[in-house]
Amino acid sequence: MIKISTDNLVIPSKISDRIYLLDTSLRDGEQTPGVSYTVENKIKIARQLDMLGVDVIEAGFPITSEGELESVKKIAKENLSAEICGLAMCNKKSIDLALDCDVDRIHVFIATSNLHLEQKLKMTKEDALKQAVEQVEYAKSHGVKIEFSAEDATRSDLDFVIKIFQAVEDAGADVLDIADTVGVLTPSSMRVLANKIVSSVKIPVSVHCHNDFGLAVANSLAAIEVGAKQIHVVVNGMGERAGNASLESVAMGLKHLLKTNTGIKLDKLMETSSLLQNLSGIYMPPNTPIIGENAFAHESGIHVHGMLSNPATYEPIDPTEININRKYVVGKHSGTHSIKNKLNQLGFTYTEAQLKTIIYKVKLLGDQSQKISDEKLKSIVNETINQ
Repeated sequence: MIKISTDNLVIPSKISDRIYLLDTSLRDGEQTPGVSYTVENKIKIARQLDMLGVDVIEAGFPITSEGELESVKKIAKENLSAEICGLAMCNKKSIDLALDCDVDRIHVFIATSNLHLEQKLKMTKEDALKQAVEQVEYAKSHGVKIEFSAEDATRSDLDFVIKIFQAVEDAGADVLDIADTVGVLTPSSMRVLANKIVSSVKIPVSVHCHNDFGLAVANSLAAIEVGAKQIHVVVNGMGERAGNASLESVAMGLKHLLKTNTGIKLDKLMETSSLLQNLSGIYMPPNTPIIGENAFAHESGIHVHGMLSNPATYEPIDPTEININRKYVVGKHSGTHSIKNKLNQLGFTYTEAQLKTIIYKVKLLGDQSQKISDEKLKSIVNETINQ
C-alpha cells in the first residue's frame, strides 16, 4: 500500500524560506463591484493590515480620484511597519501623483498582451517596451522602490514578457510581477511560466492572480514552488469580478502546504477578515476556506466520531491557530457519538432508550430540512425525557 502524506512529500528546493505578501485590499479589493471605502475606513484597514503583518500595503491608485489621492497620502503618513505602495500607470502624470503621496514603493504597470496592446492601448510592442523603460527610469530616479507589472502577462508572448522584464530590471526595477489578469492559468502552466521568468532575471518575481476559474490561490502557490518570492493577496479574496488570491488561504497554504514562512500573525486573520466584511458589506459564504462559518464545523457522524478521538482525522489544521474554535453541529447526518457529545456538552443526563428516541427525532426533523440549533435540540431532549 502506498502511503501519502504532506509530511513526506518532496518540497521543491526553489521555495524561499521567506515569502512576502503584498496586500492590495485597498486597491484591487476595493474594485469589487459596489465597494467603496471612506478615507477614514481606508486608514482603519491599513492599520489592521499592518497589525496583521503584511509586508506591503498597496494603499490605492492615486490618479483615480481626489479621495483616493488623499487616502494614499494619509496612509503613507501613518508610520506603519509595512511598506506603503501606490499604483501608477506607465506614464509621468500617474507616477508623479504617486510620488506626491510620499509612498515607499510605486507599482508601475503596462499591458503586454497583443489583445491589450492592439485593442486597448493602440501601441506596438516596441512602443510599450520603450515606455516601460523610460517610466521605470523616471520613477526610480526619485529614490523609491519600483515594482513593475506586466498586465495580462499570462496571455502575452512569453519571449516579449521576458524581454520587457529584463529591460525594466536594467532600468532599475526592484520587483517584477506576473499578472494573471483574467485568471486563465492552471497551476501546471503557472509553474512553467514562472520558472522561465525566474530563471531569466536576477531580481525577485511576484505574482498577481485573479480567481475567474477559482485557481488564484493554487496558481499563486505554484509560482512559489518554482522560485517566486512575493504574492499579491486580498483579504477575503475580494477584487474585480471573481476576486483575487485570498490572503487567508495563501498564508495558511504557504505555512502548512509549502512549509515556508511569512510575516503574518495568524491569530489576527479572523479579526481582519471580519473588519473587511463589515466595512465592505461583502460577507463570506459559510463554506469559505479558513474563515468561513463552516470551515471547522462538523456534522457527519463518521467525521465527529473520528474528531472526538483525534481532531487531525478530519481537520488539516488546528482552528485555534487562527483563534477560533471548532463546532460540532447536530443534524440528519449525525451519529450516536456526535449527539451524545452534544448532549453531554449541554449538561443532559439520559437513558439509552431516551438517546435512541432523541436521535430518531433529530433525523426525522433533518429529513424535513429543519436546522437543529442548540435550542431546538434542548426542546427535543426535554420533550423526550418528560415523556
